[in-house]
Amino acid sequence: MSEVRIAAEPRTVFGKGAARKIRRDNKVPAVLYGHGIEPKHLTLPGHEVLLALRTANVLIRLEGDGVNELALPKGVQRDPIKGFVEHVDLLLVKRGEKVTVEIPVNTVGVVNPEGLLDLQFTTLSVEAEATNIPTGVEVDVEGLEVGASITAAQIQLPEGASLKEADPETVIVQVIAKPTEAPAEEEGPVVEEAATAEAAAE
Repeated sequence: MSEVRIAAEPRTVFGKGAARKIRRDNKVPAVLYGHGIEPKHLTLPGHEVLLALRTANVLIRLEGDGVNELALPKGVQRDPIKGFVEHVDLLLVKRGEKVTVEIPVNTVGVVNPEGLLDLQFTTLSVEAEATNIPTGVEVDVEGLEVGASITAAQIQLPEGASLKEADPETVIVQVIAKPTEAPAEEEGPVVEEAATAEAAAE
């Protein structure tokens, strides 16, 4: 996985007012923590952060005054309406160390026409080297019959990654039967019964 370099400035002013001012300048407040260090409060360029976060588990090289670290985004706050990034928590990582991340599950192929693909989990928790995090995992579902399933243990993980947290027997993907359409109710008898009731009342 390639690194995304982002300029980082130390942040010394805190509070909601200070954070709003940072955002008005198209920048993002951030906190870097991990490896027993005192959390570092930073200011990052908003556009670069937004672009970087389009990649899952992006590896960020922070560079600036007193900062030259590798980090992974571990918490991102976004504006619920406009979607821009309001704050980022960054986990300090070192080359060669293992980290636990969630990677997307992508299915390839088409199941039996009589069935529907039911993806139970869209992500899988794995352990991988911080500088070699897989972008996702592919699950081949070509031709699977109704009732077939694929567990976490059956998924071929990318080299260097291992299953983490999830029970190996957890079903990730299964094929269920297509729902059958209920036959439309005939309205004839209902109309006849209504007509009979009206005649009896006269």
